[in-house]
Amino acid sequence: MTYIRNSAPARRRVALGAVTVATVTAALAMPLSTAWAQQDARSAGPGRAALQRNLDDIVHKDGVVGAQAALVDGKSRISVRSGTAERGTGRKVPHDGYFRMGSNTKTFVATVMLQLEAEGRLRLDDKVDDWLPGVVEGQGNDGKRITVRQLLQHTSGVPDYAPHLPGIFDEEGFQKHRFDTLEPRELVQLAMRDKPTFEPGKGWNYSNTNYILAGMIIEKVTGRNWTEEVRSRIIKPLGLKHTYSARERADFGLPRPHANSYHQFKPGGPLVESTEVNMSWGDSAGDLVTTSKDLTRFWRGLLGGELLKPKQLKEMQTTVPAPREGRDTQERMGLGIFWRPLSCGGGYWGHGGTTLGHLNANGFIGKGERGVVMMRSTNLNTDDRDDRADKLVDDALCKRK
Repeated sequence: MTYIRNSAPARRRVALGAVTVATVTAALAMPLSTAWAQQDARSAGPGRAALQRNLDDIVHKDGVVGAQAALVDGKSRISVRSGTAERGTGRKVPHDGYFRMGSNTKTFVATVMLQLEAEGRLRLDDKVDDWLPGVVEGQGNDGKRITVRQLLQHTSGVPDYAPHLPGIFDEEGFQKHRFDTLEPRELVQLAMRDKPTFEPGKGWNYSNTNYILAGMIIEKVTGRNWTEEVRSRIIKPLGLKHTYSARERADFGLPRPHANSYHQFKPGGPLVESTEVNMSWGDSAGDLVTTSKDLTRFWRGLLGGELLKPKQLKEMQTTVPAPREGRDTQERMGLGIFWRPLSCGGGYWGHGGTTLGHLNANGFIGKGERGVVMMRSTNLNTDDRDDRADKLVDDALCKRK
């Protein structure tokens, strides 16, 4: 394995994430008016008090430095914030600052794959080996037995590469390797050290390797990197002016405005500033940078039928059980999208994400008519780190006051 060490921030990439907040109510879609995207209303409205209260709890009860959330309902938009943008200062968290979306990148990648299916350029039942011969092999892993659909739904049994990443998840290693670069093929090779989690199609397990492979397949099909396809097929058509792939920028930081990010590497340990970092190990599993307004626009466009034809949207929203370890949930997963029940009935769609310092939680109901996006600028090393984020999404979508 070639492990490249960059001595200075010469090229930036971003993000990865474990799944955090899940998602969904099945509904096919009609195009939604984009007039809401021009609005930035911060006045009082249904759910504002609950949104602010839940965000304050995330900051003050969990020890988070800063957080921001936006709630949309029809053409109205509410934005709240809590904490500070930088430790030791009074600088406020920007209402629509840049952040790393982490694994929500997977939804963008799955959308491109389904667009390619609609064009007849690939099939969901294609085998991985049809496009990437010899890439998935060893320790019982076999790309001849794994389908594209299984990659997108995490039913492939392909092991995750993340446990083998060198020096990423401890403070000393992070400081030493934070600007290093890994390539997609190397990430897959890391995963191939382990045996499959289960036989293809015989279980469910969240694995970032699935989406590294999906990004590699996009390049094989189109002749262009997955980031170029996301830009031309999603970012430009929806007018996402503040969403981009971190690998395409020349530095390792974030544009202004943004809140600095902080990561806790062990329970009870110090918060380590992590705003500048090369997370090339995320690639098509978690590379994208965005803002709450852009991410809201994406989800409304996706669920509203602007990106996928009805057949492909139905495929995306066809789910299997996706239990979170140690939690009794009714969470389900489609193709790059999660469904999660609401306490008030029904459910919501979304895909959360974490990076070294950011947590992104989101959820949208129906065709995207109501939804919420939350960004937390601190990633804590605790087992219950998602609980308050889950509550914020549930309360916002259940219209609690």
